[in-house]
This record gives sequence, structure tokens and C-alpha cells, in this order.
Amino acid sequence: MVSARGVSAAMRSTSLTCVPIAVEGDGRWLSPELSARILGGGAARVDPGAADDDGARVVLDPGGGGLLGLRPSGETRPLEIDVLFPLVHGWGGEDGRLQGALELAGIPYVGAGVLGSAAGMDKALAKDVFVAHGIPVAPWLLVPREAWDGDAAAVAGEVGRRLGFPVFVKPANGGSSVGVSKVVGPSGLAQALALALRHDRRAVVEQGVDAREVECAVLGNADPQASGLGEIVPSREFYDYAAKYLDGSSRLSIPAEIDAESGEEIRRLALAAYRALDLAGFARVDFLVERSTLRPYLNEVNTLPGFTPISMFPKLWEAAGLAYPRLIERWVERALARATVDGARTPRREEGETTAGAGRGGVG
Repeated sequence: MVSARGVSAAMRSTSLTCVPIAVEGDGRWLSPELSARILGGGAARVDPGAADDDGARVVLDPGGGGLLGLRPSGETRPLEIDVLFPLVHGWGGEDGRLQGALELAGIPYVGAGVLGSAAGMDKALAKDVFVAHGIPVAPWLLVPREAWDGDAAAVAGEVGRRLGFPVFVKPANGGSSVGVSKVVGPSGLAQALALALRHDRRAVVEQGVDAREVECAVLGNADPQASGLGEIVPSREFYDYAAKYLDGSSRLSIPAEIDAESGEEIRRLALAAYRALDLAGFARVDFLVERSTLRPYLNEVNTLPGFTPISMFPKLWEAAGLAYPRLIERWVERALARATVDGARTPRREEGETTAGAGRGGVG
């Protein structure tokens, strides 16, 4: 919600028209009229009863027919948009599911495709890809729920032997630091894994590194560009959900105070990671830079980074001279360009078949 409010506000300074579509926790898409009321309010999330429900919904036509407005009577009408801008962080929005549905419906969208979204979201799979491409990552272990439930003592022993403490425990698939814990000793491991495994059937345990958190914003399709670097100085022990979205007191240092040679290496690795996952549109690439050696470890790639007023991605490009409204226009331009050249985004039809197309008029 905070990201969506930031993007919609910035669109007012562009030639774009925002058509909001709120998504409830159960996955239902609400009408633009109801969504606009929710977006204009102060709620932190889209909950049933957040505004008067008009009963209208938005649905996708997986036969390439775009978005349809669904009235309570069952009547449908085309919903006129040019590009959909996903701002659903985490499960269902950032992991390829939404992207796959949009491709079936023939709707251009901002950001990474199905493959890049899914691979970027899965921390274990992404680390395997990075290692295969020679991109350094900190030591880590994958813990499936079955392994933990089957022999917790053996898993805990392996964590202690191979990684030591402290460690960070995360759901393998997750966003916004939800379900993430820092564990300083063996006694805290069980609670941290129980929390992570409530959010996913696999957890990643990463060796704690005495490091600075340095981030790079990447923009583009076939020829991506890397921004300058920024450093996160979290308001809490680590950059958790509250530090990212709620308390507003975490500090962003732009540019990061790092020597030129190290900075260029981090930017090179950011572009290498972007290409390795076959990303498009944009991503924020996060690094842990070891304090004693300045060695960078790639922490993760966020294919749908935060776009709140305190988020790093827009601020890095603002520092490079690309204002937030213009940045949004660039994303839309790249989404349309990619849809034009990528035939996989539109369902293939045999000659003679027709598709009912929505009119064009805005950004969802």
C-alpha cells in the first residue's frame, strides 16, 4: 500500500493515468473505483471492509483478452489499460505467478518475466545460479521442512559445524524481510526455523557476516544500466520489515562511502546477477560488504523492490539525475518495448482466430 501510494502520487507529474487495482489478502482484485478509495485512505493493507464494497471485481481473460471489469450482475466490460505495474510484494505478486497470469491474458507489465521473477524470489535457487556464474555469496544451507521435522538435532549440528553463529534464517521464498530472524546462538535456532517454515516449506540459513549493507539499482532490458551505490544504516539490529516500512528512521547513505575500485566491482556484479537471472525492467541488487576486507557478497536480488518514499531504488536513480516520475515513465516504456519484441507475452493463436482486446488508456 505504501509503495502503491508513492507510485500513484508520482504518476500525477507524468502523462500517465493511474488505474488502481487493489488486491485483497484472499487474492481477489477489486474494482478501480473501490481501489481508488482504499488508496486514498490511510490503511496499511487491503482488508475486507476497508471501504464500502461495491461488489465489483477485476478478472483476467487467460485467452489473451486482457482485464475485465466484473459487475455483481455477472456483466463484464473491458478494463482499458496499457501496462500493469505489479506492486504486490512477496508471494503471488513477485514470484512469477502474477507475471504468468498476465502473459496468458496478453497484458504488458512492468518488471521481470516469469522465469526471472520465480528465480529471483527463491533465495536458494538464486544462490545456485549466482555461484554457477562466479558471483560470490556468503556460506549458507538449505533446510527443507521435512529435514527439520525429521531430525532437528542433525540440522542444528550441521548449522553449527558449517556456518557457526550468528546466522540469519529466512524463508526461501519471501519478501520484505517477513519471517527473517537473526540467531546469535544455538538456543535460538529452533524458534527462528519455526518462524521461517511457517512462510515457506524451505528455509535458508546464512552465515552472519560483519558487513555493511550496500545496494545497487539496475534499470533496463537487453542493455541494463547500474546506478551508483547506496548504503542502508538500519534503525534496528538489522533491516527488518519494521525498519523498511514502519518506523521511517532507517538512514540511506547515498552515495555509499566506498572506494572507487570496490564500487565498480559491486556494480559489475550487480549487472552480472541481473543478466544471470534473465531480468528485465528493473531490480535492486543487495550486497553484504565485509567490513574488514571490503569483500562483497551478493545477498539477494529484488525483482520488485520497495517504492515507498524512503526506499532505496528510486532514491539511487534520483541521485543519478532521474526523477521519480521520469523513472516510472521509463519503466512503462521498457514494458511496452519488451511486449512488442517478446512474442511469448501474447498467447499464440492459429490464423483466423480472433481475440477480444481491451481499449487502451492507462496504467494499472
